[in-house]
Amino acid sequence: MVKVIAEIGCNHMGDMDVAKELIQVASHVCKADVAKFQKRNPKELLTADEYITPHPVPANSYGQTYGEHREFLELNSGQHKELAEECRLNGIEYSTSVWDLTSAVEIAALKPSLIKIPSATNQHYELQEYLCKNYEGEIHVSTGMTTKEEMNRMISFYEVHGRAKDLVVYACTSGYPVAFGDICLYEITALQEQYGERVKSIGFSGHHLGIAADVAALALGSANRERLGYGNFEYIERHFTLDRTWKGTDHAASLEPDGMRKLCRDLKNVSAALATKQTELLDVEIVQRNKLKWDANKHGDLLESA
Repeated sequence: MVKVIAEIGCNHMGDMDVAKELIQVASHVCKADVAKFQKRNPKELLTADEYITPHPVPANSYGQTYGEHREFLELNSGQHKELAEECRLNGIEYSTSVWDLTSAVEIAALKPSLIKIPSATNQHYELQEYLCKNYEGEIHVSTGMTTKEEMNRMISFYEVHGRAKDLVVYACTSGYPVAFGDICLYEITALQEQYGERVKSIGFSGHHLGIAADVAALALGSANRERLGYGNFEYIERHFTLDRTWKGTDHAASLEPDGMRKLCRDLKNVSAALATKQTELLDVEIVQRNKLKWDANKHGDLLESA
């Protein structure tokens, strides 16, 4: 069964009450499997010039500079520990994307079951080496805005460190939101064919509108697994918010509660439907066959006279 990650990211807008409500809704209303946040150390991640530069979209900014904006949205390690406990209390897995080494150290100390490396930092090998050596859970990595050469280097890196079988690699297009023509679902096929035997699993991280593409992603990934005999497809990740009109970059490319609820419902139902018949006639068919099926034995006289 595919797991659904509700990517809360920074959609809490720096407010712990909102963050906890997002966890509660993701778990109880939407029935998602994982609530995932983001952790950055802005002064480590940004150059001095980037830190003091205004946000490129002032209407989305929570500060006078991009650095101030990022600082406003950050939750500290103690708050993340509190969010991890909130997830536990609400029956949903906690996770976080880490953007820099300091954040990786802080989040690894919480020992979540999975930690995500975003597309932006999948070539940050000091960060990833730390996780390989100091974190025992699954390491998930997105591949948006990443070349084939960079991807090959990344997979080889995890193999060298003996962690490739703990690695989940996501097909992803980096954009907010992404047009349907740019989703490129066949990248799932490419990842399964090229790396499916070398890593633990393949996933799909979407930044598009609606939920149709996610259902197609599940069907495609599952069919590829059956065809290839390898290349597990186990995760679908979507951004999640309580209100798409809220201030911030990611809200517009996020699912609201009813959308996330429908996504989780549909993926669960489609997962159940992706099967072959285990018997020649299913039990439900036998009932209908007894009522409706033309029986040549009962109408043999008609056949003989014909």
